[in-house]
Amino acid sequence: MTGHGQAQQTTGDVTVWAEVRSVNNRYLKVSLSCADRQAELESNVKSIVQEHVRRGTVHVNLEVQKRKKAAQYRINRDLLSALYTQLRTIDENATTDSLLALPGVIEDVTTAGNGAAAESSQDWELIEPVLREAVQQMVEMRIREGAALARDLLDNCGLIRSQLTEIEKRAPLVVEDYATRLSDRINSLLAQHEASISPSDIVREVGIFADKCDISEETVRLHSHIDQFAEIINSGQSDGRKLEFVSQEMLRETNTIGSKANDARIAQGVVEIKTAIERIREMTQNVE
Repeated sequence: MTGHGQAQQTTGDVTVWAEVRSVNNRYLKVSLSCADRQAELESNVKSIVQEHVRRGTVHVNLEVQKRKKAAQYRINRDLLSALYTQLRTIDENATTDSLLALPGVIEDVTTAGNGAAAESSQDWELIEPVLREAVQQMVEMRIREGAALARDLLDNCGLIRSQLTEIEKRAPLVVEDYATRLSDRINSLLAQHEASISPSDIVREVGIFADKCDISEETVRLHSHIDQFAEIINSGQSDGRKLEFVSQEMLRETNTIGSKANDARIAQGVVEIKTAIERIREMTQNVE
């Protein structure tokens, strides 16, 4: 399901901004966009996302802005001197201006000696509450979308049940129609040849046909799957993978009904049911 969350917080001289976006995916994939010094916090970010999301592609954008003062910086004279010496071997007229932007030439005295790990740890203390707020906003948006999706799923279940009820009404008439057609056909043939046949033979033939096209077990199981599907949705504990499995079972029973029914009206109802199930299967792939 889709969702979006954004949060920002300023603490002292540090401003943290976080944005979280999710799009549909059958599996969970988390990607992080941030400055190099926060890259090693990716596992922390994924851990927070996984607390709330089980399926979807989640994009996380982090930005940490620090207002620095001149006193917080110093020039690494040893490094600058070494680099300048090497540069002069290439260009005798070179100045140090082009070297000041190189990594390590200008050091942040607030983090010097602590290392990148210490700096990212300090950043995480400020990032975590902002990220959690953004994730919570995204989750709330996904919940609203999920509620609309649940209504749509239940509507499709209602359509399936309605068509199934009509199929159940039609099923006994299929055997009656067959018995009538068979009797008329046999009587017509017998009249042409002035022959006769025992009524029990017709009854036996009709019984064989009725057994082959009996769909009572399939309709009972399909009703059960519909009930189970609705129960999962109404439980408040969404389980997309379980819904996918139940929808597959619904399709299996529907296909069997279609192959056994041997009736045009039932076949039409089966098509309507399968269409609704396909819509359900597409939607459940995005359910948390």
